[in-house]
Amino acid sequence: MTKIIISCAVTGSIHTPSMTPHLPITADDIASQSVDAAAAGAAILHLHARDPADGRPSADPDHFMAFLPRIKQASDAVLNLTTGGSATMTLDERLRAPMTAAPEMCSVNMGSMNFALYPAASRITDWRHDWEKPFLENSDDLIFKNTPRDIAHVIAEMGDKRGARFEFECYDVGHLYMLRHFLDRGLVEAPLFIQFVFGVLGGIGADPENLTHMKRIADKLFGDGYQWSALAAGRHQIPITTMAAAMGGHVRVGLEDSIYIARGELARSNADQVALIRQIVEKLGRVVATPDDAREMLDLKGADRTAF
Repeated sequence: MTKIIISCAVTGSIHTPSMTPHLPITADDIASQSVDAAAAGAAILHLHARDPADGRPSADPDHFMAFLPRIKQASDAVLNLTTGGSATMTLDERLRAPMTAAPEMCSVNMGSMNFALYPAASRITDWRHDWEKPFLENSDDLIFKNTPRDIAHVIAEMGDKRGARFEFECYDVGHLYMLRHFLDRGLVEAPLFIQFVFGVLGGIGADPENLTHMKRIADKLFGDGYQWSALAAGRHQIPITTMAAAMGGHVRVGLEDSIYIARGELARSNADQVALIRQIVEKLGRVVATPDDAREMLDLKGADRTAF
């Protein structure tokens, strides 16, 4: 059985500071939590940035560069930069930091979709910053834009010009067919690393049947030319990743995807979630991949060829 890659999405753009005091916001916190998550077993760190002044999602390359070199120096983990940023950012904004940093790996979202976060607003009564409530509430009229032209642009800028490999984030079955379209066009090549994303309102639901369906369709479309991983939002995080591990897939956890470690209990760090899923997958008989294992499995260019 293939070694299992544990990815950790450290901060993301979805949750706001009012949701949990443990969300890393500053460069110090993002770097520290990233290094700790790697030490706990995460081979890949999926990274967004925040404005340290107020915790707002940031596309500023300076905010990324405040933590990227520090993580690289203190850890051997693969650093995987978002090109999704926040659904409120333009594509040019989303690409500023990845184009500057030229990472080994970055995400690419495989389709436009509703990205509805607004139900969370009703569960918060004490807001720390004035941008948070409108950010969540206005997502009832928000399209996360990822057209075929957008996708081709990300692939050209990050793959063709900078040598990055991709985490293809697929929030629904149609996104798998879009990825097959790009494979047919010769714009991407195996080995593909596909991240099935469950539980975001606007995408496919976090039902066990949907995980088996996504896997079955991916097998049909890509044969043995891909590796796959799964993540799920909120309370579905550990059940779906456990199921993925039992099915032979890879897994992603982290405070971007869920702020909890158990029912009603906030995770105190990203490392808490990594340690939990590592314990689970090892009890299932899986061997956790090292960063160098992940580099070999995903055909990455190596940390020495990044720009940070």
